[in-house]
Parts: sequence; structure tokens; C-alpha cells
Amino acid sequence: MQGLEGLLGAGEAALPGAPAGLGAVLELLAGALVFLAVPFLILEVWQLWRRGDLSWVRIKGMLTSVFCLLPAWVVQALATGGLVAIAFGLGALAPWSIPTTWGTALLCLVLVDFLYYWEHRLGHEVNVLWALYHSVHHSANHYDQTIGGRISFVDFFFSPWFYAPLVLVGFEPLLVLASLGLVLAWQQWLHTELIDRLPWFDGWLNTPSNHRVHHGRNPQYLDKNYGGVLMVWDRLFGTYEPEGEAVDYGLVEKLESQHPVAVHTHSARKLWEKLKTVRSLPEAARLLLSNPPF
Repeated sequence: MQGLEGLLGAGEAALPGAPAGLGAVLELLAGALVFLAVPFLILEVWQLWRRGDLSWVRIKGMLTSVFCLLPAWVVQALATGGLVAIAFGLGALAPWSIPTTWGTALLCLVLVDFLYYWEHRLGHEVNVLWALYHSVHHSANHYDQTIGGRISFVDFFFSPWFYAPLVLVGFEPLLVLASLGLVLAWQQWLHTELIDRLPWFDGWLNTPSNHRVHHGRNPQYLDKNYGGVLMVWDRLFGTYEPEGEAVDYGLVEKLESQHPVAVHTHSARKLWEKLKTVRSLPEAARLLLSNPPF
């Protein structure tokens, strides 16, 4: 789900017409949220070592997440300029321009979060999206800050298009990208078991407890808690599930390999094998758009 946070820095630096300080606030919030990964990860490793759970298997799993992030960073570095150019091209098609104020920036953030819910949900419920990129993020059988980096570089080519409607209705393109960066940055600190349930916040905000549920393979946890920052959308659309029993992390069919190539390709290979058995284009379309069977 992470990987586009770097867009925030590019987007906030020159928000046309934005009030003084808005870009700096967006950058500070996103930077602080991402930076939380450092102390959290240190504490997680220390606790694992203290409990005697810092096994070589766990270390390999953490390193796999890091190596999954590297190609995503490369793709982002090479393609961000093109993405921004496309965003401005779409913005030129908007029938009017929505001024960037503190109020419209907040509205844009909420709308981006709403669209993120549906992007994320479709990543789970559409076979081809799950197989091509989103299954990568759920492939780990453990849960810590490194999971925030276990993403597919393919994500970069699909995710931004979900937010084009906001540009087309007149929001400043860089504000939309900056809002997306902030929504993604919020989710980095959620990948931890250090923080228990937060009763005052769990029902309405995406918290570590809610996101642990999202990564669970327990039957009651499957396809739950899609929200980026707000749990409001999950509660509205019937996909909210509070944390109850201990979470069993990973895919329904657990992936035992820790090799980054296997992590990136396991679901795509399964989908390809099924595609080779279909006999018509409608059947292929149904397979690609159906719920993932694995």
C-alpha cells in the first residue's frame, strides 16, 4: 500500500495558490509518520530478540520486505515525473478549478481517503489486481514495520488512476497527489504489534489493531478494514471487523518462500495457469474480474 509517499514532497513544494504553510504542514505530517518506522522497528527487533523469536526465518522475512521495496523505489524515481505530467494534463480538462484552501485541502484528503478505500477493496476483490500486485503486501507470515515496504512496483502503474476523478472535477493535481501521499504515509506506523487496541480510536480511525485484522488470514478477518486513514468507509459499507482473536498473518494459502521473486510472482503465476485453461474471452474476463480464489 506504501510507495507513493515520495510524491508528497514533489507535490507540496509548489501547490499553486495554496495558503502559506499548507505544503509545509503536509510534508511535516507525512515525514513524521514515515519516520516513526525507525524507532518502532528498533523496538520490534529488540522485543523479538528478548523473547528469543528473532529467528533466521524472521530475519529473512524482514529482509525480503526490504528487497521488495527497492524495485518500487526505482520505478517511482523513474516514473514520478511522467505521473505528474499526466496529472496536469488531466487537470487541464477540468471544467473549473477548485481553489486550494485549508478547507478544500481537508475535503480533498477525505475524498482521497474515500477513493483509497475502493482502490484497496478492488485490489482484494478483483482477481487480476490481487494477482499482479496487491497479494505481495499480504504475503508475509509475520507483522512488523518492514511489512509497510513489502509492495509491488506494479502498484505504481495502477494506483494513481483511481484518483483521476478528483483532478477532473477541479482539485489541484499536486494537492491530490500530496493527499494520496499523506494517506499512504499514515499507514506505515500501523504495521506493528507494539501498540494494543485503542478503544477511543479503533472504531473510526485506521489503527494498528484495525490493520492487523486486515492482514489476517483468520476467516472472520478476510477482506476487512480497507480504509486508509478513516474506518468510516468500512463501517458504512459493511467491511469493518474489530480485532478479537489472535491474528494469523499471511495469505490464505501461506507462502513459505522468502525469495523476493517468489513473493512478487506467486499469485500471478497461479492466475496465469488458470488462464491457460479457459476457452473463450468471456470466460477469461470472468476469471480476471472475479474474486481471487487463493
